[in-house]
Amino acid sequence: MFDLTVATVVYGLLVAALFLGLWLYYDRRDHRRFERERRKTTFHCIRCDHLYTARASVELSPCPRCGHENARLKF
Repeated sequence: MFDLTVATVVYGLLVAALFLGLWLYYDRRDHRRFERERRKTTFHCIRCDHLYTARASVELSPCPRCGHENARLKF
């Protein structure tokens, strides 16, 4: 039915398409994870000296350890 060279080319193309699909999937997944982590805001509690993060759009956030309201760190 198929010649050996045609079957080899088809098999090679299928394997290449599989690797390309996996590469695109994991690249997009890692990019979403990186962006989610990058958009966090860092806070420093002045009462208990604890560093923590919160959503990026928040200016004030309570400390998860002691509950004291803190302003975001500005570098």
